[in-house]
Amino acid sequence: LCVPAVPVLFKQALENTDVEEGKSVSLRCELTKADATVVWKKGGATLQASAKYEMKQKGTVAELVIHNAEPEDA
Repeated sequence: LCVPAVPVLFKQALENTDVEEGKSVSLRCELTKADATVVWKKGGATLQASAKYEMKQKGTVAELVIHNAEPEDA
């Protein structure tokens, strides 16, 4: 018996967020499936965890924290 995989969808998509330059900002999205693999991208580039970018995931909520935000992070 073959059961097709259920696709992971966004229950809550990202929202535009304003932040003061030099501050931290948190971007969150909610998925329909817990612990799904999430890849954060800016344009075509995949973001990697670093002192600037912090990725968190708990259950169905994925979060990207951008530290020391700059205009280039838009």
